[in-house]
Amino acid sequence: MSPATSWVSLLQPNLLLQDSILQLTPSLLDKYQLKGLVLDVDDTVISSKAADVSPELLTWLAEIKTKVPVWLVSNNLKRSRIERIAVSLDLPYIYGASKPSRRKLRKAVSAMDLPYEQVAMVGDRLFTDVLAGNRLGLFTILVEPVGHSSALRNIELWIYQNLQRV
Repeated sequence: MSPATSWVSLLQPNLLLQDSILQLTPSLLDKYQLKGLVLDVDDTVISSKAADVSPELLTWLAEIKTKVPVWLVSNNLKRSRIERIAVSLDLPYIYGASKPSRRKLRKAVSAMDLPYEQVAMVGDRLFTDVLAGNRLGLFTILVEPVGHSSALRNIELWIYQNLQRV
């Protein structure tokens, strides 16, 4: 396997949702035998430009939390923002995760006491969320960003699509 091929596999999500995290249903959790979720925060759970989560997200999360434990793991360094969101969702959280580093993801998965392959890393970014999850052996789910698509995400997708051709 060439180095480019191995990088491509690390950037390949196990599941690509064509819409927001709200499309991640209990039936999909069952289908992929997922027992826990680690969610990115900014642009996955809530727009990075928003202060409060949507009512639709609250409804979705209430249903999901009856099926599996959920953690928030964010690269955002603003503890006050991530903590406020986590408290509003009644979820444990980690901020300043430095994804694609695996260290803080390990902490969340360890707290769930589940095998890595039964936990999904859900996020909107290939080079942070998907890469970190794949490096740790998690099931990775790429979702469309909430609210907007950033130039950085568009660049990531372009690089990914071109790496697939290598």
